[in-house]
Amino acid sequence: MFRIGYASDIHRLVKDRKLILGGVEIPHEFGLLGHSDADVVIHALGESILGALALGDLGTHFPDTDEKYKDIDSKILLKEIYKLMRDEGYSLENADVSISLEKPKLKNYIPQMRKILAEILNVDVSAISIKAGTNEGVGPVGRGEACVATSVVLLRKDI
Repeated sequence: MFRIGYASDIHRLVKDRKLILGGVEIPHEFGLLGHSDADVVIHALGESILGALALGDLGTHFPDTDEKYKDIDSKILLKEIYKLMRDEGYSLENADVSISLEKPKLKNYIPQMRKILAEILNVDVSAISIKAGTNEGVGPVGRGEACVATSVVLLRKDI
């Protein structure tokens, strides 16, 4: 049995915050604003897994009203989501993530992101696809005000 999940996450870019995407800190003058480290890649990926399992959203499991999640490393959240997925008897077949960000260019960071996510989710790196593009100057992403990530996952029931 297979299940498909989809999610999208957006955070505002601000000064005096680290830019962390897919678990990788990327040198940049702006970072993402959020209660946690605001890693939109991991947030979208994790929420797409939760969605495939019909287990709600990130806010249900990791509310931004709970101080224990303040500035938390999103890799920790993804590890918890992985445990929930395994407890439900599912494994990740593959994930496809798209990042929209005007700058910086992400090409050189994507292999490291894929490796980190594959390790957390206990899959071969070939099961994790990450693509990055711009919004061609359109909307908040295009104006350099935000970053968006979307994720689609395919989960398979363990036999």
